Amino acid sequence: MITKNADNPTKTTEVEQNTLLEIKNLKKYFPIKHGILQRTVGHIKAVDDISLTVKKGETLGLVGESGCGKSTIGRTIIRLYEPTEGEITFKNQNISHMKERELRQDVRKNIQMIFQDPFASLNPRKTLRMILGEPLKIHYNHSRKKQEEIIGELLEKVGLSSKFLNRYPHEFSGGQRQRIGIARVLTLNPDLVIADEAVSALDVSIQAQITNLMQDLQAELGLTYIFISHDLSVVRHISDRVGIMYLGKLMELGTKADLFQEPLHPYSQALLSAVPTPKKQKTVQRERILLKGDIPSPANPPKGCVFHTRCPHVMDRCKQEVPSLLQVKKDHFVACHLY
Repeated sequence: MITKNADNPTKTTEVEQNTLLEIKNLKKYFPIKHGILQRTVGHIKAVDDISLTVKKGETLGLVGESGCGKSTIGRTIIRLYEPTEGEITFKNQNISHMKERELRQDVRKNIQMIFQDPFASLNPRKTLRMILGEPLKIHYNHSRKKQEEIIGELLEKVGLSSKFLNRYPHEFSGGQRQRIGIARVLTLNPDLVIADEAVSALDVSIQAQITNLMQDLQAELGLTYIFISHDLSVVRHISDRVGIMYLGKLMELGTKADLFQEPLHPYSQALLSAVPTPKKQKTVQRERILLKGDIPSPANPPKGCVFHTRCPHVMDRCKQEVPSLLQVKKDHFVACHLY
């Protein structure tokens, strides 16, 4: 049975009661400038009319090919980018166009971000003590002794020693630097953590350590994650629900079990068919689906469904009409004219 709700397809009574973050019709367009006068001649539609919710205590995975807009969503939620249109509601408070002073007072410490490159996101001129002490200095008025206590506890939580406090970022390995990034996020005890490709720059064995650490911290501290990645196997390991993105649009959203066992959107099916699975493992063995053509430019996306130029099931309707994200069963939504 299909339940259609075009106004707000991802909202249910249960979600309302347990929602930490809600975004409605979010758009982020980047202007294309040209000429000496730098006139705007077009826009790159990085995020184009996306609506979804994030529940307290869950991990929502956002996955897709490079350039699909998943990182832009994270940076727009945290207001590193100003949204072009739409609403971002965090803890029942609209933060879409909140001024910087209000953001710093009410929002910044409650939404934190783990960045992809742990070396670039740490100040090379500051010691570990200074890096972890700075957020506490900005947002709290703790004594030096209290700061040292908090920093020591955080380092223990992320598997590092307080004897490293006087070291600089270049003296740590990639995995250790990412642990420092996680410790810095935790200094402010946030409600929501956005992990933007947090493990993609690490070796596979270190990736497992970091994702396991994040899960342990989530269980201990009650954290909520938005986990952004292009690696489906990592997303499957850490996520509760998964959203599949393509060219700035949300193609499919569902629980991890539903999406990996029975993907509905043709793009999701093609994406998941590329994930290698051991023959002995009890999972669905899918035939490899090869998509023809290249991803269109986000500066000039196709009319109708943005995936229709590569879709093996394309219909005339797909070339003209943009599909809405509709609920096809409990907690499973898909934007496709086949449903």
